[in-house]
Amino acid sequence: MVKKIGAACGHVLASGLLALGLQGWAYAQTDVPLNTALREEVQMVKKDGVFATELETTIFRPPGPGPFPVVLINHGKAPGNPRFQPRQRYELPAHEFLQRGYMVVVPMRQGFSKSTGSYIGGGCNVESNGAVQAEDVVSVLNYLKTVPDADTSRVVVVGQSHGGLTTLAFGALNYPGVKGLVNFAGGLRQDDCPGWQGTLVRAFKSYASHTKLPSLWFYGDNDSYWQPWHYKEMYRQYQEGGGNARLVAFGNFGSDAHGMFGARGGLPIWVPEVDAFLDTLGLPHTVLYHLPVTSHATAPPSSTGFARIDDEKALPRSKETGQQGYQRYLAAEAPKAFALSTTSSAWAWSSGSARAMQAALDRCNRSTKDASCKLYAVDDAVVWDAADAN
Repeated sequence: MVKKIGAACGHVLASGLLALGLQGWAYAQTDVPLNTALREEVQMVKKDGVFATELETTIFRPPGPGPFPVVLINHGKAPGNPRFQPRQRYELPAHEFLQRGYMVVVPMRQGFSKSTGSYIGGGCNVESNGAVQAEDVVSVLNYLKTVPDADTSRVVVVGQSHGGLTTLAFGALNYPGVKGLVNFAGGLRQDDCPGWQGTLVRAFKSYASHTKLPSLWFYGDNDSYWQPWHYKEMYRQYQEGGGNARLVAFGNFGSDAHGMFGARGGLPIWVPEVDAFLDTLGLPHTVLYHLPVTSHATAPPSSTGFARIDDEKALPRSKETGQQGYQRYLAAEAPKAFALSTTSSAWAWSSGSARAMQAALDRCNRSTKDASCKLYAVDDAVVWDAADAN
């Protein structure tokens, strides 16, 4: 049984926060209009088993009738109660796969967001945690077998952070039709568990001993969750356990490499590598369609040409902190907006919500006495009016 719903939860980044496992921990529950240009819909998919659990699942479709090969993206886990974690859409990465002709499916696992049931953590048993999360992936793939335009004989499973752990655990099941796995900064940090780093390494090695699927891994050196020695040891032990994996160690990325997958600045790092990986799997890897990316609730202002989008020093009256915040804005996922005060050095930005423009303005104005904030940039365009620069 599948129940279709028309809108779901989105998230908004607080000013000055970089994308992390779920693109930050500060967010607000809000209705986000579906991106009709990307044929976005949300389904409540019944989970296999005796309990009536439903998984909130976002589906994007490329143009045409299909059937389409499938990319399934597993989300990360933010600190705090998973129930308050908003629906993850990964709109920017999804856009890349859609342009290559893939259906993109992003399920919220049990206990997350509007998915029913409770999150099952497994205490300090991280290997069990991943295995339980993988059960939800199986349920969604089983559902996709009933969807006429989903080609479940050609599937790639991708995961970010906790979703990367889920992806590698799922790989041990060798689900029919799945051709490969992509792991972006995968794992689960458990600071309250003694020796958690070693436990995570051993979990990866155990998954590898059962996995026949090839995998592609991405880790950065300035990742706030994993030190370089740790991800390298996870990779080494995965290979030692019999896993077929290739590591892309891309060094530093912004102020935190953990958010590389969801950031626009990360596209030049991972897209060519994933394209090459898809090619080795005999799957589509070239752009077939040129699709719009953003889905703002209202039409963004036009570009004014006031400055280059990547020139943080062009920000009027902005101090060094504002320039640093703008650099983080540039690396964030669209839809996004950056606001500046016309009378002070106040600034703020917001990302990942259809209401990003209004959210940036509201946050900026809370830092001023005269509600003087205006939009400086929206997505990849500077929209600041030169008349306001004085």
